[in-house]
Amino acid sequence: MKPNVGGMDRILRIVVGALLLSQAFVGLHTPWGWVGVIPILTALLKFCPFYPLLGLNTCPAKQE
Repeated sequence: MKPNVGGMDRILRIVVGALLLSQAFVGLHTPWGWVGVIPILTALLKFCPFYPLLGLNTCPAKQE
């Protein structure tokens, strides 16, 4: 897996993921809050499985 998630994209994913995940514990208390785990994992792994399908890459790393 080549990294395809860049810096600002990672920050945004972590923030959005944390906000969604917080809804499972405080606020709405809905199971949908657990969806926030997905953007957090993609940010930590620096890989989004949908980006290659869409031809996107926000990672500034040199492509080989």
